[in-house]
Amino acid sequence: MEYIDLRSDTVTKPTPEMREAMATAEVGDDVYMDDPTVNALQEKAAEMLGKEDSLFVPSGTMGNLLALLVHCQRGDEVIVGDCAHIYVNEAGGMSALGGIHPRPIKNQADGTLALDDILSAIQTEDVHHTITRMICLENTQNICGGVVLSAEYTQQVGEVARENNLSLHIDGARIFNAAAALNVDVKELVAPADSVMFCLSKGLVAPVGSMLVGTKKFIKRARHLRKMLGGGMRQAGILAAAGLISLETMTGRLGQDHARARILFEGLKQIRGLGLDASPSSNMVYFDLQDEVKLSVNQIVEEMKKRGVLVDWAGPRRFRLVTHYWVDDAGVEKTLEALAQVLK
Repeated sequence: MEYIDLRSDTVTKPTPEMREAMATAEVGDDVYMDDPTVNALQEKAAEMLGKEDSLFVPSGTMGNLLALLVHCQRGDEVIVGDCAHIYVNEAGGMSALGGIHPRPIKNQADGTLALDDILSAIQTEDVHHTITRMICLENTQNICGGVVLSAEYTQQVGEVARENNLSLHIDGARIFNAAAALNVDVKELVAPADSVMFCLSKGLVAPVGSMLVGTKKFIKRARHLRKMLGGGMRQAGILAAAGLISLETMTGRLGQDHARARILFEGLKQIRGLGLDASPSSNMVYFDLQDEVKLSVNQIVEEMKKRGVLVDWAGPRRFRLVTHYWVDDAGVEKTLEALAQVLK
């Protein structure tokens, strides 16, 4: 059976154009920095985000960890949201591998961190305290519903960081989704940041890889640490070729995924037994099962699979559906029909 897969945008497979580019990519040894396709991808990513340099890494988790390791020393503290992917879903890498202490503060419903909360979390100079080094934002904010942080808000956080001699890192796994949702140049969303990570392998459809961007000095150190973590790749141009197509063509079509998420949201509103979050601002739709629904989330997952739709639960009574390149209008309609049948 050919499934409609709404579990995540990480399930996207490369397009035929990407497969062709991968098959014919010019390659070299990237540890020697002589893979021309990787170099082209890194130059393109840095230019698009308005930064000096960038580094191709195997995963977003590694990209975020590298940023932490460059900006912080062992025992330093990072201010993060309590719903941040870097805090909740990256296996505790900052503490386990970097000796870095997270200082979680509450994510607001709109995905932001309240400026007063950030200021209150900055440690005073005291021998009893850790040293605050960095603030981390996530855009789009996944757990809060794929919500978008504005350029104005990010600028405000950047000012707080500069006034307190802190670094600002943006976990921008889906930063191009945020730019599409706000209809702004991605450069505006990351201008205050000292470093940014974004993923090629989610809504941008590439099979593998993420980009870490920042100053030349920052990237030079990150490259050294990437090697330490086992991320030094050889003829990686085969992968980078798909990433170039992601940046050249996929960033411009993300609005289609957002539009389908809104159609999905409107359809779900017509199905009894579902409590929906606010209308999606990007490509994620979250909903909860109301008390009248007696099926468990696992039962719903199995029944949907029987009907050709793959979904994944996000909590004991909660689901997240994610639209992407391989979910078309017919796929949205099929999903709505299947869920209505399962809950009937």
